[in-house]
Amino acid sequence: MKIRIREYKQIINMSDELMARINELLSHYPADKKKSAMLPVLHAVQDAHDNWLSVELMDKVAEILEVKPIEVYEVVTFYTMFNQKPIAKYMFEFCRTACCCLRGGEDLMDYTCQKLGIKPGEITEDGMFSVVGVECLGACGFGPMLQLGDNYHENLTKEKMDALIEDCKQGKVNLH
Repeated sequence: MKIRIREYKQIINMSDELMARINELLSHYPADKKKSAMLPVLHAVQDAHDNWLSVELMDKVAEILEVKPIEVYEVVTFYTMFNQKPIAKYMFEFCRTACCCLRGGEDLMDYTCQKLGIKPGEITEDGMFSVVGVECLGACGFGPMLQLGDNYHENLTKEKMDALIEDCKQGKVNLH
């Protein structure tokens, strides 16, 4: 059986501004402990590269932090906040753990996928939307909920999802 791995091409741009940010982050740690800066450095690099990290970009982070590439891959593949392929402009990250599911989170995720005409993990043809399930987002008393960019949307209903999708389409949603 052959396994086909999809390759995504990414332009790597380690701009002077990004390198200054990385160096500022590194300054918070002892010189011989660069690895300690991995999470904030990965966030900065991902933010500067259309919100995803290719293998080549992860290799560049490993070089900067003076660690083996596998150490960066382990972190990127463990945390759902790091993306290993291009993502939609608006990625609805639905909490799929018990509290949210008991309050209808799975049904709401299915509803959203159906409304957008995609399956979880897919991107709409216009590149605007994707839907993914993630582990606990830590808002257990406010489910069902999702994260969109840096923001939580809690106590969701179908009506609230319809309004959120419409606001995204109209460019009214700030992701930061």
